[in-house]
Amino acid sequence: MTENLSILGCTGSIGTQALEVADELSIPVGALAANNNISLLEKQIRKFSPSKVCVYNEKSAGILKENIKDTFTKVYAGMDGLCNIASQNSSDTVLTAVSGMIGLIPTLEAIKSKKNIALANKEALVAGGAIVTEEAKKNGVKILPVDSEHSAIFQCIQGIKDTRDIKRLILTASGGPFFGKKLSELKNVTVQDALNHPNWSMGKKITIDSATMMNKGLEIIEAVWLFNINPLQIDVVVHRESVIHSMVEFKDNAIISQMGTPSMKTPIQYALTYPGRMQSSVKSLDFTKYNKLTFESPDYETFKCINLCRQAIKTGGTLPAAINAANEEAVALFLNGKISFLQIQEIVEYIFKNHKLRKINSLYDIIDTDKNIKEFVLKKFGCGSN
Repeated sequence: MTENLSILGCTGSIGTQALEVADELSIPVGALAANNNISLLEKQIRKFSPSKVCVYNEKSAGILKENIKDTFTKVYAGMDGLCNIASQNSSDTVLTAVSGMIGLIPTLEAIKSKKNIALANKEALVAGGAIVTEEAKKNGVKILPVDSEHSAIFQCIQGIKDTRDIKRLILTASGGPFFGKKLSELKNVTVQDALNHPNWSMGKKITIDSATMMNKGLEIIEAVWLFNINPLQIDVVVHRESVIHSMVEFKDNAIISQMGTPSMKTPIQYALTYPGRMQSSVKSLDFTKYNKLTFESPDYETFKCINLCRQAIKTGGTLPAAINAANEEAVALFLNGKISFLQIQEIVEYIFKNHKLRKINSLYDIIDTDKNIKEFVLKKFGCGSN
């Protein structure tokens, strides 16, 4: 059970829900970090009284500092500030919910400070899985998944003594807003269309990843590191109702699933209360409201990113970091109206095919790959050219 919590990404969808869970469970909040939403952060400061906060945008940090000078909360800024929050002395758990590769370095800092990690920032494992998991093992800390799919798998394998008993992991996918559509039908997709997720309320980046189904590919990579499993032992099934959050099949062909009302509060709370469970404000699942639960194979031709990610983690080296960087930059370009929806996966595929593979010898190799790929994508595709 978490005794004191720090949250990186406190003003986003996961961060705000985590604060609601902390409030419901009376978990003290020691530190908070946000990107630029100082209006919401100020409200959080006045409610939870953290000893320190970070605003990544330095100008906004200065404004916040002036706005809360009547409090005892200290304000930090930039990457140094994020790392300060991540290593906050009083906290025993750090929930990392920042979006993108920016979460890798503070996650490592938290691990080195022997904090358990409630992980909602999948990119940290996608790009730096080998380093993150090795540091966690070295420092004796837990990485507790907050993604609904990985939390479901984590819950399904509790009590399993030998991971070799696992035959396969089955990641469920909602299919996003474009389930059943073909490439020709996605040419004129708008940002608003892509953000209209049928089941989940999430941040913009992960919602676009759901629309391209890149999120499911990233989850395959994340699962490889979380559960030490071969990517060929991970299947994806489209389950539109989002009632079953994922499943595990064992070597005797028995399958265990984790089910519940679609709410991110459930995996957030489990990560904060692990290994115990507590009462929750999430509604109990009413089976009578579901006449049937459906399952279909993904359309791998239309949504190519799933198998690109699977192949990237099989290949290893800097390739997962490269395609993750390509996707991050492409999603940002799409949200800013610079490229079309279909160009997102075209850019990911281009980088997949053209990346000059390197071994990962240090954190620098990951950061350098991320920086170079994003600069290349911005330069080549940011002006609307192919």
